[in-house]
Amino acid sequence: MASLSQVLVEDRSSVRVLTLNRPKQLNALNSNMINRLMQLFLAYEEDPNVKLVILKGQGRAFCVGGDPIPVFRDIVIQGKSWRVGADFFSEQYKLDYVLAKYSKVQISILNGIVMGGGAGISVHGRFRIATEKTVFAMPETELGLFPDVGASYFLSRLPGFFGEYVGLTGARLDGAEMLACGLATHFVPSSRLTALEADLCKVGSSDPVTFASAILNAYTQHPNLKQHSAFYRQVLDVIDRCFSRRTMEEIISALEREATHEPDEWISTTIRALKKASPTSLKISLRSIREGRFQAVGQCLIRDYRMVCHVLKREISKDFVEGCRAVVIDKDRNPKWEPRSLEETKDNMVERYFKRVDEEDGWEDLQLPPRKNSPALIIAKL
Repeated sequence: MASLSQVLVEDRSSVRVLTLNRPKQLNALNSNMINRLMQLFLAYEEDPNVKLVILKGQGRAFCVGGDPIPVFRDIVIQGKSWRVGADFFSEQYKLDYVLAKYSKVQISILNGIVMGGGAGISVHGRFRIATEKTVFAMPETELGLFPDVGASYFLSRLPGFFGEYVGLTGARLDGAEMLACGLATHFVPSSRLTALEADLCKVGSSDPVTFASAILNAYTQHPNLKQHSAFYRQVLDVIDRCFSRRTMEEIISALEREATHEPDEWISTTIRALKKASPTSLKISLRSIREGRFQAVGQCLIRDYRMVCHVLKREISKDFVEGCRAVVIDKDRNPKWEPRSLEETKDNMVERYFKRVDEEDGWEDLQLPPRKNSPALIIAKL
């Protein structure tokens, strides 16, 4: 097991344990890690000796997502083509699709921070284990991006309009909330993870799904939600009333009316988060999640790729570069969005993010890898 490897591999009889190993970078995914994970997962799928694949992170994070710094550096500082960044997202989305359609059992141990691309490589899998240390968020609207990695598929399938709330505000969820809303399948205290792994590695000749379910059910707990959790019924009612509205302007207006009738710190925090985010990101994210309700995961990822290519081209808005500067590079947390307001972000601008990229030198929609339980090629009906 090479100490410098960014993905550590352990062979434990018929189980493979993969550990993301960039702890100082909170296991942010780079191209090498994505390519290595793809190679390993595909190899294990063809290996009859492998029954379970466990994925976890070294240090205090599972994975904070794709690393935006190389993309920022390549496009802004070194002046490379936007296609360099597009290639990174293409490989990431292909990996997400392989995991969403994976024929063997993937168990992700989310013992720490899970954001963005970290959700992409875990939430699409069969089993997701949260702990008391788990912190989940999709903070893309704060970066001038949108919840990608197929998030429009899994967020839109959360109860009511909770997915719109999570995706638009970047709200942080703890392990108990992940379990309650369905983003996690099990909750296991971190002190029991070592024993859990040891028991999972005893799968032997058992049916891996039945075996893993039985072990995980034996270890899982049902923690109480914290007092001010967004998943309490009265808060969920407010979320459904407000985030079911057709437009971002209507969502914020509905929240402001709620705040007038019933002053509440949760509502105030939610309104502040929305007003801090990129207006363009909010509008394209809302539409993306709404479309995801009626699409398969492959179609969602193809749409994500169209959208991210427009983001990287910076012809409609430069908010992603500005968001990276404000949050990741300079860290002044004071982005200058353009357009500056929801009202200035016109429908025709939003529409362009969902169209094919018009490039003379042969741009193509994302080509998803063929899967045994899926068509050889997903055609985007977008």
